[in-house]
Amino acid sequence: MSDRETSGTMDAEYSTVALKGRELEWAVNSPELLASHKAVNGSIIRTRFPPEPNGYLHIGHAKSMNMNFRLAFDKLGVPEAHRRTIFRYDDTNPEAESAEYIDSLRRDVAWLGWTPERTTYSSDNFQQLHDYAVVLIRKGLAYVCDMTKAEMEIQRELAMKRANARNTGKDPDVECPIPSEDILPGRNRNTSVDRNLELFEKMKLGFFNEGSYTLRLKMDLESSNPNMYDLVAYRIKYTAHPHAGSGWCIYPSYDWTHGTCDSLEHIDYSICTLEFETRREPYFWILWALDLYRPNVYEMSRLNLQYTVLSKRRLIKLVEKGWVRGWDDPRMPTVSGLRRRGYTAHILNSFCSDVGASRASNVVEITKLQQTARVNLSDLSRRVMAALEPIEVVLTNFGTETAQDATLTFEVQNSPTDVSLGFHTVTLTPTIYLDSADFRLEDSPQYYGLAPNKAVGLKYYGGNLVCEKVIQDKDGNVVQLEGRLDKSENREKPKTYLSWVPSDGIRCEVRVYNELFTVPEPSDLWEDEVNTESEIVHQQAIVDPSIRDVVCVHDIDKWKSNVSLQFERLGYFVVDYETTYNGATNEGHLIFNRTVTLKEEVFKKKLTKEEEDKITARKAQTKNDLEAKGIRMQIDALNLFKEAEEYRGKYSKYDAGTGVPTHEVDGTELTKSMMKKLAKEQVKHKKQQLAWNKNNK
Repeated sequence: MSDRETSGTMDAEYSTVALKGRELEWAVNSPELLASHKAVNGSIIRTRFPPEPNGYLHIGHAKSMNMNFRLAFDKLGVPEAHRRTIFRYDDTNPEAESAEYIDSLRRDVAWLGWTPERTTYSSDNFQQLHDYAVVLIRKGLAYVCDMTKAEMEIQRELAMKRANARNTGKDPDVECPIPSEDILPGRNRNTSVDRNLELFEKMKLGFFNEGSYTLRLKMDLESSNPNMYDLVAYRIKYTAHPHAGSGWCIYPSYDWTHGTCDSLEHIDYSICTLEFETRREPYFWILWALDLYRPNVYEMSRLNLQYTVLSKRRLIKLVEKGWVRGWDDPRMPTVSGLRRRGYTAHILNSFCSDVGASRASNVVEITKLQQTARVNLSDLSRRVMAALEPIEVVLTNFGTETAQDATLTFEVQNSPTDVSLGFHTVTLTPTIYLDSADFRLEDSPQYYGLAPNKAVGLKYYGGNLVCEKVIQDKDGNVVQLEGRLDKSENREKPKTYLSWVPSDGIRCEVRVYNELFTVPEPSDLWEDEVNTESEIVHQQAIVDPSIRDVVCVHDIDKWKSNVSLQFERLGYFVVDYETTYNGATNEGHLIFNRTVTLKEEVFKKKLTKEEEDKITARKAQTKNDLEAKGIRMQIDALNLFKEAEEYRGKYSKYDAGTGVPTHEVDGTELTKSMMKKLAKEQVKHKKQQLAWNKNNK
């Protein structure tokens, strides 16, 4: 984990105090700084998108890109011609970064449609950042420190406790006295400038072991913000850098680099997520200490999405432990994974725009992303028929007069709403395939699919298919059906029309994806909450042969979008780039990934017979209840307690004017409170009558 991840979230309880007053002095630009910034930018307003190349970009980064490339300018009312965004690799942690990640970031930014003003690397500023460090050493605002990580933690905890004591009106020297000046303020804090310059130069030249020395900023150990406790600006790492090479063995920290590069690149608005809010104060302190231009800073809530994780640490673990196929697995929330699953750049950008940017922290429902996909794919996707787990159906009367129509080849629009997407043909053959989900051995009122001796409609044919015979193997598995076609005028009206695939359909592999986790908000035990059925592979699926002209020109360039297909009644699918199939020669292996489901249809619900019986009983009870309520609503309020079933035989005397009971059936007089309660029931009955009569005119 990089330094930008380790210290940005632990100090939220201190942020209210930390962000008041003191930072404002450091955040103010002098007239000279404003003038120099204006001379460079003129009327241009500049933002930046600075991800660290220590993993692949995910949908949270897509939200940040949307903010920095578009939404921020929209909110500020900046004209299109004056908008500029820099894409910067924040590459200061060579151990976690790689050329693979660097390339993936570039690819994802381009695929999402964003065009940066220029692409920069923090590492390109390594020399300038080093020189700035020397400037602060000379000013007495930075020092070389030999404290271990454990000692720094002790120092930090002690400083936090003392700050808390001061903030609650207590004496820190009494509540949490300093055990040794070696810990607070620290044994190296008052080292001379010359000695610090000498040690820092030796750090740079490789005289010391990793972890033996750091360069720290002399900030404020009495602050209420722990991020002001002498942050580390440089550490020793004998690791080659994926972009800068092997010329350095000391590397700047995120805090030292972030604001400095913002200023060097003349950024107007530095937009981060809320976990960096407490780091705003050191951000401005560093720029104040160096007398550099201070950009405007804005923090927004990070994107949290149901049924997934967006922590780089957790995503890396998913990949390394083999829970997924890789960073671009279609179950991953990475831009690469979503692209492979069939989400387009327009879908992701539309979703991010709808989510917007605010400081309110919330978890976004996964259904919002899915619905955005459906809305976008509905008008663009070519419709075809497919069977994921196919059952062979032999049409026993195929070609006879009773079954034959003028033609058995049907011209079908690729999209029912957009003629411009063209047409394809589908031909009924003597043997066809249905999806196994559309057949059951036992029929029920809740099931609209095919069953023995039952008729269903066949899509496009315009007639029925009647199941006459079921052929099973020795284990009871259905291996084949025999059925007859029925186009007679007196045929049974079907409840549904099933999609089917002709005998010359293309065999393929279909990967159906579900949520990666079993719970909406994965907990600290997230590894136990991974959904083991997040990917279901159908090895022997079969699809409409008309798709040959789509997949034969399959683009092996992984970051380009493939044509989206809607498998009728099954969902939206896209060709996976592992596909080797060539439609022209009908050779290779064809793979589809499901992007998102369609709206669920009743007959597709896989219910047990017991569940279906309960639904049937519940519907019957609901019908009976409605009939009983209809009878009850006919009772006049004056006679409610005489005629209504629940009151019948309970009372012997009633008030002549209101009809409210006055005596129980045994002659006992009712209490006034009971009579008052019954009067309220009578008023309630009158209101129900009015509503019933209004709705049942």
